[in-house]
Amino acid sequence: MINRRDFIKAIGIAAGGTTLTGLSGLANAAGSTAKGHIVVVGGGFGGATVAKYLRMWSQGSVDVTLIERNTRFVSCPISNLVIGGLQQMDDITVSYDNLRENWGVKVITDEVTALDPDKRMVTTARHGTLGYDRVVLSPGIDFIPGAVAGLDGNEELVPHAWKAGPQTALLRKQLEDMPDGGVFALTIPRAPYRCPPGPYERACLVANYLRDTKPKSKVLVLDANDEIQSKKGLFTKAFESYGALLEYVPGSKLEGVDAASRKARLEFDEIKADVLNVIPPMRAGNIAAQAGLPLINERWVNVEWLSMEAKGVPGVHVIGDAIFPAPTMPKSGHMANQHGKLVAAAILNLLEGKAPNAAPVLMNTCYSFVDDKNVIHVASVHQYNAEKQQPLPVEGAGGVSAAANELEGKFAMGWARNIWADMLA
Repeated sequence: MINRRDFIKAIGIAAGGTTLTGLSGLANAAGSTAKGHIVVVGGGFGGATVAKYLRMWSQGSVDVTLIERNTRFVSCPISNLVIGGLQQMDDITVSYDNLRENWGVKVITDEVTALDPDKRMVTTARHGTLGYDRVVLSPGIDFIPGAVAGLDGNEELVPHAWKAGPQTALLRKQLEDMPDGGVFALTIPRAPYRCPPGPYERACLVANYLRDTKPKSKVLVLDANDEIQSKKGLFTKAFESYGALLEYVPGSKLEGVDAASRKARLEFDEIKADVLNVIPPMRAGNIAAQAGLPLINERWVNVEWLSMEAKGVPGVHVIGDAIFPAPTMPKSGHMANQHGKLVAAAILNLLEGKAPNAAPVLMNTCYSFVDDKNVIHVASVHQYNAEKQQPLPVEGAGGVSAAANELEGKFAMGWARNIWADMLA
């Protein structure tokens, strides 16, 4: 078991950064002589990590093909800083070139349109069909069509910016164009959703920008949940620091929108906004449902935690935001990075006819900016429990910030730079 002191040592918070390699207790995977061809679908925090670590730990003996629809990685964590005017898109964008050049990963810019687990084949939109020995799906999230009436097809008027990229820039532009005295309305879906603290961080950073540039304006946070879902006490204090500029309204489930007029329709109210930022209800990336993988609540993939294989579907591993979370385990970039290492080690063992590690440990650290300087964090440790057959939180490990502070801002940017390097350098 890992205690609090060992956790602090493991995450290596020092000199403005965190050390992210080796956290899952999977060092035995290094030096594997396994052979085979692994296809990885999705090049985000989970997919890029597993592609790199399969090549690194196998010393190049395993062939890895990464299929990713985007030409470059754009980080969702830190993207709220772009919306708040504190970073630029280039600051959160990283090339896949090092995966190709340093690690020999074959990176294909394409989209997987079908998966055949029986034939062990994936079909892509432009590159045809590829065979595999094992496949890792790291498809992130997609939104549930029709969950919010009036939203489908109107994402340019009512952006979500919950997939970093063009939508991030679009929401930033809408915020810049908003008149002083305008209303920025942000809607939050019921949990679980990608990045539990992300919407509250976004509200703070938008309020920070408006306080400096458009002080007559207002941020209205309409949360379908009955309370703040992460770092509750810290975000409550942060919200209070903005006074009348920021209003938080829990229990506000969004039922529909009028995109043209930017109106949000709630159960008992209708809100008119100048900028309407709707984060829709979400589910596992579409390929999970298309492939007929087992879904819990028709949304999240059910996995065997030691191998990360979809239950009842051997050879198909699923990681990241697409899976049904274990107790208190967040859908976060850091956790997806941990999944990537866990599954890389498990696959190398399986290719050699060995069982996966019987007691993996997963760690998570999440930083949130509450203004242009001050940051809060939450950290947790999760260890596999054989009786429950899932990771459970380690009592006494991790924790949250005592208060927002500037020093953690340095840690946050160090975390981002280091985890991007861990995945892609």
